[in-house]
Amino acid sequence: MRLTNDPIGRVSRLLAFLLATCLLAACHTSRQGTASLPAGAGNLSCRVQLAVPHKDAVLTVNGTLKLVGGERLRLSFLLPVIRTEVARVEATPESLLLVDRMGKRYVQATRRDLKGLLPRKAGFAHLEKLIQTAARSGGRVTLTGKDLGIPSLEKGKLTLYDFSDKAFSMEPTRLSSRYREVEPSELLEMLTSL
Repeated sequence: MRLTNDPIGRVSRLLAFLLATCLLAACHTSRQGTASLPAGAGNLSCRVQLAVPHKDAVLTVNGTLKLVGGERLRLSFLLPVIRTEVARVEATPESLLLVDRMGKRYVQATRRDLKGLLPRKAGFAHLEKLIQTAARSGGRVTLTGKDLGIPSLEKGKLTLYDFSDKAFSMEPTRLSSRYREVEPSELLEMLTSL
């Protein structure tokens, strides 16, 4: 990640960008209305790399993705080298939780709360299908903003690799009282300052 002048500010803006990207991609039910796997039908995990063009540089961040078919998806972004979680996105077909670990804040919303903020194509079932397709041999492992239903972020790329279908359990994320809840619009406003 290339940082200049104000490293904390840059990382915070990148984090807001990542959270908003996932906000737009992960929580709106598609017109199909069903996930591609029945609830609890399978687990899938992988590593991810998000690359987002920004002015004269490409900002990248790595992380992990865990999917419990039809139930829950967790995307965790990590700081380079020390591998500390800086952001978490947890989505179900009906809700979304975005956690900014650096800023000690979060957004928790239902699909209804986010109506109007999300593109029609973006949805849990659509995202789940893209991930499952990427996991297959010869599947497309690099997704663009357009693939995720966000044409304005077309040059951003999410690459999925090192897939595993080993069983795991995933409990819903719980946050301590040190975290402050914010409105989804606060994260979107930060995008304009990028």
